[in-house]
Amino acid sequence: MNIPADLKYTKDHEWIKIDGDIATVGITDFAQKELGDIVYVEVETLDQTLDRDEVFGTVEAVKTVSDLFLPVSGEIIAFNELLEADPEKVNNDPYGDGWMIQMRISNPSEVADLLDSDSYKELIGL
Repeated sequence: MNIPADLKYTKDHEWIKIDGDIATVGITDFAQKELGDIVYVEVETLDQTLDRDEVFGTVEAVKTVSDLFLPVSGEIIAFNELLEADPEKVNNDPYGDGWMIQMRISNPSEVADLLDSDSYKELIGL
C-alpha cells in the first residue's frame, strides 16, 4: 500500500500536500481500496471557506457514498475537473491525477494536528 512520507493524513483517510499556503487534498490509497470502484466525485464547495473537519464534497463508489472532510480550515480554490469525466483516476492514482481539491489554508497551526505517514500507517494497521 502506498503511503507517501511527504504528505500529511487525517483519521478520515484524506491526504494533504502543502506548498506554502496552498494545499492539494485527496483520499488515500487505503480509502480508495476500501471504497472500491469510484464512479463520481462531487465538490459543491468551490470558492467557499470551510472549517477543519467540515464536509467539502462526496465520493461515490459502486456500493456506497462517502463524505470528504477538510483536513485544515481554508478556502476551496480549485476542483480537479479531470474527475468529472474520469473519476476512476482516484482509484488509479490517488496521490497524483486523482487529487480532488486545492485550497488556501487559513489556519496553518492546524497542520500540526495531522498525522505523518508513520502515524497513518499505524492507524490503518500497517
